[in-house]
Amino acid sequence: TNSEFVAFIPYAAHLPFETWVTPRRQQPTLDLVQPDQIRPLAEILKSVLLKLYVGLENPDFNLTIDTAPRGDEDKEYFQWHIRILPRLATQAGFELGSGMSINSVLPEDAATFLRNGNSSD
Repeated sequence: TNSEFVAFIPYAAHLPFETWVTPRRQQPTLDLVQPDQIRPLAEILKSVLLKLYVGLENPDFNLTIDTAPRGDEDKEYFQWHIRILPRLATQAGFELGSGMSINSVLPEDAATFLRNGNSSD
């Protein structure tokens, strides 16, 4: 967390250690990021990725950017965010058959692990 962005583990994360980064300012789309927000965004991304790299021993991950749907860019109901999705396990029968996710790590435990992680940023 810094003056412009917040990083957190969502309560109903789909994957263990799924982390979201979102601006503190109301911004439905990424293109509304102001020049003074670029450095804080880079800093928080570096911090989160370093904690995942060190704490989870360099996991594969996906990074997605979610913004307001096309045509709704002027609506304030949506807040753009970055999702970092570490790939720590392979989907198996239940996940593939049901379309549901199994997350074996409580969000509180994941947040504590990353907050108190062993990275030096």
